[in-house]
Amino acid sequence: MVTESPRHAPVMVEQVVNALGVESGGAYIDCTVGEGGHSAGIMAAVEPPPRLMGIDLDEEALSTAKRRLGEGVTLVHGSYIELRRLAEVHGFLPADGALLDLGLSSLQVESPERGFSFMREGPLDMRFDRRQELTARLIVNEYPERELAALIHELGEERKSRRIARAIVRARPIRSTTELAEVAARGAGGGRRRGIHPATRTFQAMRMATNSELENVERGALSAIETLRPGGRLAVISYHSLEDRLVKRILARQASACVCPTGMPVCACGHSPSVRLVNRRVIRPTDEETAKNPRSRSARMRVAQRI
Repeated sequence: MVTESPRHAPVMVEQVVNALGVESGGAYIDCTVGEGGHSAGIMAAVEPPPRLMGIDLDEEALSTAKRRLGEGVTLVHGSYIELRRLAEVHGFLPADGALLDLGLSSLQVESPERGFSFMREGPLDMRFDRRQELTARLIVNEYPERELAALIHELGEERKSRRIARAIVRARPIRSTTELAEVAARGAGGGRRRGIHPATRTFQAMRMATNSELENVERGALSAIETLRPGGRLAVISYHSLEDRLVKRILARQASACVCPTGMPVCACGHSPSVRLVNRRVIRPTDEETAKNPRSRSARMRVAQRI
């Protein structure tokens, strides 16, 4: 039973429920449960509610989710890259559906001490799991300039990555989020581009590098597929093109009967498809939702069904 409303507004709840085909008696896994918004929607979709397990690296988010979802949900502190093992340990193997929401929660963004936002002064932390040793501060202050530039270019898709990396190295030591934002903006030449703060892509890159996000998305998606029963569904929500391209590529490969390199005259890979693609095009929030929740505008959902 949901006991209070989440501060974070989950995106596309109705589309998620429909994509997963939520049914009473089913077993569903919210792989990034956060404050419990999507889980609450899944639990409220049918009566009696299904079984649900929520996983998150963020202990603070799990504490909030526990208060909001009550005792009927299994909550686990861990990473979705271990999904199959966690599902087996907690009696959710096989599952009828799994959700991966790759976005930040309002709880994380609005907590200055977590260091995710350049709009609030705080330490350069950016860890989802506060047990890990690697922080954004270590990356910003200790990585070589060339490696910094590569991260900002690849993970932030920032065209001025070399200039920004040079500015960061010259300004070391950098201790706070606002200091990094000023240095990154100065390196990028200042001024908003298409309405985007010039430090946005640098902060995205630092956060993704700190948490190994792209590597974990691939491992998590594959683990989720292995966790599903035949006919079970995986829904993945991403928020920028880099993640969405990766998810699209992972699901397309898993849906393919052949993954041999292009140009091979005869298939030699022996690959068998493990999923079928439910939607060829991304599912986006409705105009009504984006009007109410502007943060949902960049959300894109892809769905696959286990064969």
